[in-house]
Amino acid sequence: VVTDATFPPFETVDEATKELTGFDIELMNAIAEKLDIEVEYVNTGFDPALAGVASCQYDAAIAAITITDERKAQMLFSEPYINAGQIVVVRSGNTDIKGYADLTGKTVAAQLGTTGAIEAEKIADVTFKPYDSYDLAFLDLQNGQVDAVIVDYLTAVGFLGKNPGTLQMVGEVFTDESYGIAVCKNKTDLLDKINAALKALTDEGKIKELETKFLAGE
Repeated sequence: VVTDATFPPFETVDEATKELTGFDIELMNAIAEKLDIEVEYVNTGFDPALAGVASCQYDAAIAAITITDERKAQMLFSEPYINAGQIVVVRSGNTDIKGYADLTGKTVAAQLGTTGAIEAEKIADVTFKPYDSYDLAFLDLQNGQVDAVIVDYLTAVGFLGKNPGTLQMVGEVFTDESYGIAVCKNKTDLLDKINAALKALTDEGKIKELETKFLAGE
C-alpha cells in the first residue's frame, strides 16, 4: 500500500518513532486486521503514488485521495470513507481575500497533482505556485511568498491546529469531494474485500472513532 506521508492528520511520519501514523494509516491497519492480511507501506510523493497504483506497481493507495472521474479511468476506488472539499487558507488578519472568488490575480499555492492544484489553475490571471508538499506551501504562505493556499478542508484543519494564530481559513468549502482508497484496476477481488471491511468498520463506529481522534479540533 503506497502513501504520501506529508498530509497530517491523515498520514505523517511520527518524529519520535519514525513510524507512519494518522487517520488513513490507522484506517488501513484496521482494514488489514479485518481481512487478516499484512500491509507493507511505501512512502513516496503524491504523483508517484497515483502513477504507481495506476500501473499496478502497488496493490492500493491511501493518501487522502479525492475520487475523480479522471482517476477512476486509471484505477479502482473503494466506497468513500470521508467527505472533504477545498478551502482557501490565508495569513491571519488578511481581510483582502474572503474566499475562492477573491483569488483572481493573486499568487496561489497548492500541492502538485492535488485537487487544490486543479482548482488553482482555473482562476483568472492567477500566478499558480505548485509545491511538492503542503508543508512547504504553508511555510511560504506564512512568510508572505504567496497570497493563499488551496487545500482539502480536513488537511487545513490539521495544519491550522499545529500553527494556531498564524493562518486562517476563509469562505466556504467550495467543492464537494470524497476520499477513497485507490486499488490497482486488476484487483477487483481486493476492492470487494476492502469495501466489505470499510462497511463493517463504519457500522462498528470505527470511522467515527478515528474522526474524533484525528479531527477533533475541527
